[in-house]
Amino acid sequence: MNKRRSRATPSGRGASSEPTSSVSRGRHEYWCKVCSHPQREEIEHGFINWMSPAVLAKQYGLSRDSVYRHAHALGLFPKRQRNVRAALERIIEKAGEVQVNASAVVSAVATYARINATGQWVERSEQVNLSDLFERMSREELDRYAKTGELPEWFTGTVGATPSDSPDREKSA
Repeated sequence: MNKRRSRATPSGRGASSEPTSSVSRGRHEYWCKVCSHPQREEIEHGFINWMSPAVLAKQYGLSRDSVYRHAHALGLFPKRQRNVRAALERIIEKAGEVQVNASAVVSAVATYARINATGQWVERSEQVNLSDLFERMSREELDRYAKTGELPEWFTGTVGATPSDSPDREKSA
């Protein structure tokens, strides 16, 4: 006797994508194949870290629907969403192994840089007033800059230039 009943939604496509707050935890745990699976923690960890539910299902001998039902019943989707950095890390790591265009990799890296450790989008901006920095330069530093284009070491550190961007690199090349 099959103890599971099929759950249809208005779309007819199985469990909905919204968290189900009316699920009885005890009832869920009694019927759930993921809850009774000996590797439950690994399955949940994989889901939260953006492993494909279809891959998880295949790897652990489950159905894709059971992985989704479990995730909804236990509220794993918000954890997964806060962990969007893990998904981006996987994309960035695979960039050298698959054929992707540069735009996709740059976009993934830029997105990754804007998400903090708790999964929140952070808009970073930096403004540097070059007039203030030039006013900080001594007379000797200003003369050297006017004659050779060489900036003082503290200047590039303040502005954030990398050694490869500095005029010194061009001289040694």
